[in-house]
Amino acid sequence: MIHLSLTDGERAAVQTLRRDRTLAPPERDRVEMVLLSATGWSPPRIAAHLGCHPVTVRAVLKRFRQVGAAGLRRGRPGPPPDTARRAQVTTALDQLLGQDRTWTAAQLATALGEDGITLSTRQTRKYLQRMGSRWRRTARTLRHKQDPDRVAQATVDLADLKKKPWPAHSA
Repeated sequence: MIHLSLTDGERAAVQTLRRDRTLAPPERDRVEMVLLSATGWSPPRIAAHLGCHPVTVRAVLKRFRQVGAAGLRRGRPGPPPDTARRAQVTTALDQLLGQDRTWTAAQLATALGEDGITLSTRQTRKYLQRMGSRWRRTARTLRHKQDPDRVAQATVDLADLKKKPWPAHSA
């Protein structure tokens, strides 16, 4: 049977955590499990009181023994963020965006690949968003290749081809 005996420091830490307003309901239950175990309750009795399985109570109590009060909080899932890689990618993107040209996310991903950083287009967009960079898809037009004289002549020809209003009839 698992039974916890708390030191004064541990009891103070758990009591402080108990009054924390940011605790989620499952975290509050874990705090209660520790406090009830410290008063002499058995894991099956705590489980019946809180409406959970005794194995859950035992796991929480074992984790408290190993980690302490920090083990009662819910941890983030997955591996910790790779800050060194983030800094490397952000630095490379800053250098590329500093150039005097227009980039698409796919072009940035390809340019990063030449520097040895492999990112998909989607990940590149996420990095740009995290950096606060403004981006948008480039417009697909041929406006920059148009000859202004030919555009003016086509506008005149089009105006001539439009339907003319019917002449007014005199009565």
